[in-house]
Amino acid sequence: MFTRARSIPPRTRARIASGEEVAGPRVHTTLVRSMARQGNRVFGAGTRLGSRIVAAPGGGGNSLGSSGGWRCRRGPISIPRRLRARGIRPNLARSQRHMAHVHVESLSQAGGLVEDLGRAKRIGLDCEAAGFHRYSDRLCLVQLSTERVTYLIDPLAFDPSDLLRGPLQDPAVIVVMHGSDFDLRLLSRDLGIRLRGLYDTQIAAQIVGEDTLGLAGLLESRFGIRLSKKFQRADWAERPIGDAMLEYAAEDTRHLTRLADWLGAELAEAGRVAWAAEECRALEDSAGVPPETDEPEDPVVRIRGSRHLSPRQLTALREALAWRDDLARSRDRATFRVIAEGPLIEAVAANPGTVGELAAIKGFPARLAEEEGAALIERLARVSRLPDEELRPYPKSQRRGAARLTPQMETLAEKLKNARNRKADEFGLPRGTLLSNAVVLDVARAAPRSIEALAAVEGVRRWKAEILGEDFLKLIRGSG
Repeated sequence: MFTRARSIPPRTRARIASGEEVAGPRVHTTLVRSMARQGNRVFGAGTRLGSRIVAAPGGGGNSLGSSGGWRCRRGPISIPRRLRARGIRPNLARSQRHMAHVHVESLSQAGGLVEDLGRAKRIGLDCEAAGFHRYSDRLCLVQLSTERVTYLIDPLAFDPSDLLRGPLQDPAVIVVMHGSDFDLRLLSRDLGIRLRGLYDTQIAAQIVGEDTLGLAGLLESRFGIRLSKKFQRADWAERPIGDAMLEYAAEDTRHLTRLADWLGAELAEAGRVAWAAEECRALEDSAGVPPETDEPEDPVVRIRGSRHLSPRQLTALREALAWRDDLARSRDRATFRVIAEGPLIEAVAANPGTVGELAAIKGFPARLAEEEGAALIERLARVSRLPDEELRPYPKSQRRGAARLTPQMETLAEKLKNARNRKADEFGLPRGTLLSNAVVLDVARAAPRSIEALAAVEGVRRWKAEILGEDFLKLIRGSG
């Protein structure tokens, strides 16, 4: 959190301003602009806490890492690499390590939640779904951490959308999430909430050039916190939810705002706050956009090894997948929990004529063959009788709506990729973070002639266009 200045003796100020690390009985925070501009550090002896004096641009306090005036953040913002190498890590405050959690299963239990949300300027948020066990990825739990309490909200027990819509759609409230893409779509689809004020710590970690992008890895490297993976594959649609699962869920949001502080300081130091903000706004905008449905994806493209099947086998595989999908939907089970893909491909290749032959296939559950196998056998037999002209081959691997690249475009795309690679290495960014290969191909197709036109290509942000623009435009003009 940002804090007002504390008094620092003039001699100490001079030592800080000269770049010296100053040890003291407590962590100082300061509002001294001259020192803030230099990014000097002050360390509290015996606390293992670090507070970096950062220059935060004036504003309304809603951008990543910014607030009105020149201030610095209190708490573990940055520990120099040489101290990290000695194993020094910041400790979380006791109040955060042992933050209480409240399970909210009805409107009558939501009084404290409503009160806390009314005061909150920043919250941590995560969602749990049941796609690993159930047919559909329904929203099963919403974890929301304020400054003092983590609320575990059960959307299967009651509709919390009216309680959450106000604060989550208020751009003045910073909502800290990690890897938010899927959760944003869940909130939009199941609760009708179009979140605003997003600060995604995974995006921030990417943009500062972190190698570790998972929440567990970031929390361990920064704060020495080890998140349990015990319930990573739990069925969150099961009720009641046990106490151990609730505690596991609470850990996912309990430390998000502190991680946001740390990464926000690194973004500010690197001058990349605006980059992360632009990426987060793009995520917000895309969450409510329904996927294209005019040309559904052929299900065989998701099956390993299907590319080498004959057109008749591929047509039979589509029938087998449709049979499995019907069963999964009726039983509300994930498709792979009905039967794995390997035995299905074996069944397609064997084309069994009886339930016994089907049950003899390695990995095919005998009970499933006995109860539902006749329908699958009939589907496969029907395909075996189809004339060749009705069989469907493997689909072409062209993106929907994307024009085929000409030889000239392919040559340009390779040059653009090389330019992207050089810039990514120069800025210490993963190449895909700077610009994915798919977007590079779109740029080659569009052949923009200005920075504005480059930024308008889908997937190219303004900050990316500014980094890549000069090199890209030179290559595009040279391609004729």
